[in-house]
Amino acid sequence: MITTITPPTWQDLQFEVARVLAECGFIVAVERVTPTVRGSVEIDVYAEELVRGRRYVVLCECKYWKSAVPRNVVHGFRTVVADTGAHKGYIISMNGFQAGSFMAADATNLELVTWEQFQESFESSWLINCFSPKLLAELNGLMTHSEPFLPLWFPELSDEDKGIFLALKKKHTELGWLLQTLAMHSHTRSNLPYPKLPLIASLGDKFDLKEVPDSIKNAMGYREVLESALEYGGKALAEFRALRDKAVKPSDASAVRRHQA
Repeated sequence: MITTITPPTWQDLQFEVARVLAECGFIVAVERVTPTVRGSVEIDVYAEELVRGRRYVVLCECKYWKSAVPRNVVHGFRTVVADTGAHKGYIISMNGFQAGSFMAADATNLELVTWEQFQESFESSWLINCFSPKLLAELNGLMTHSEPFLPLWFPELSDEDKGIFLALKKKHTELGWLLQTLAMHSHTRSNLPYPKLPLIASLGDKFDLKEVPDSIKNAMGYREVLESALEYGGKALAEFRALRDKAVKPSDASAVRRHQA
């Protein structure tokens, strides 16, 4: 699951649906007024992307109702999807659908889903387009420090700072390897699924996760893994960079560029 957090209001549901689609690479608009062959309509979440040069449009109707969505709502949104020329439509309901609703969506390009099912539909795309790239972009330096070699600036440290560096390296090596596995997964294992959550269950036999925070290894949502990793890993990386800055003189611009980890 992308996130275990349940949107508390209908506005939050719209925002979270839009957020998922945007992080998957769509251009997204909330409450967009869109022209159709029968006149203009307001779409809760409008999203489009280019797939190999071809425009692909997704429309989402968000229902934060206390009751199940009835069939007439499905009929109405099915017409909207057809009249706008959209390729796919989703009705996301927080309280399910009446039995006749599913019959109304049969053999159409409309899907009736819960918030959890909507996430499942886009989880793979989200992991490839958001999760892995953000880890790699922001924590690549920490992953580098998990490698079994020392940075070029290490000899320039004082004996005390060398000890601090080695202690940091020992503490964060397993986290670095774990993050590297997650960040590079889409590049090296594209035909295999991402590790299941929690990571302590799916990867606990491959990594020593004692030094990895519970908020990462026990999380049940990939967004929670990502946010915890960026926060904790960012602080760890800042400690490494503070030592690097002691070793590399600010005037040596070329050295700073060479040692950006």
